[in-house]
Amino acid sequence: MISGVFIYNHKGDCIIRRIFRDDISSKAVDAFRVHVIHSRHPIRSPVVNIGRASYFHMKRNNCWLMAVTRMNSNAALVFEFMSKFIQVMEAYFGKFSVMNVKNNFALVYELLDEIIDFGYPQSTDPGALKTFITQAGSAVVASKEEQQAITSQVTGQIGWRRDGIKYRNHELYLDVLESV
Repeated sequence: MISGVFIYNHKGDCIIRRIFRDDISSKAVDAFRVHVIHSRHPIRSPVVNIGRASYFHMKRNNCWLMAVTRMNSNAALVFEFMSKFIQVMEAYFGKFSVMNVKNNFALVYELLDEIIDFGYPQSTDPGALKTFITQAGSAVVASKEEQQAITSQVTGQIGWRRDGIKYRNHELYLDVLESV
């Protein structure tokens, strides 16, 4: 899905570079900088195809957030991920800006590793992420109840079924519709 996520400053210098798949190279950084950031003509489209790669980008506070993929990805999902990632960074360190990203680059890499797994967005809820990614940098020993709460938040486990329900017969009803 998402092959890599990059954050640039307004000059086109790459601040954060995280590649999740092997289908792109580090030349993707240079291609985006040359064709979009340093372009003589303003780029109107938030999706740019260069070569066989698609570049999805947003600009906030003189900071470019870019996701690149070589697959036929769902553009709405990529932009939703990018906006949620900006919200997560704002929840952690206030304003999404170049200086905040530079000052908290280790936290940004940790968030990216937790949010995206092999190019697929996972959990982008700031409340759930703050329970196990802290800015303190010290190891926190959690009790069994806290570990179960974190596990249920991360996995999306929902307690919609009461405990202790048992059935005598395991039956499955199917409606088969045939037409010739």
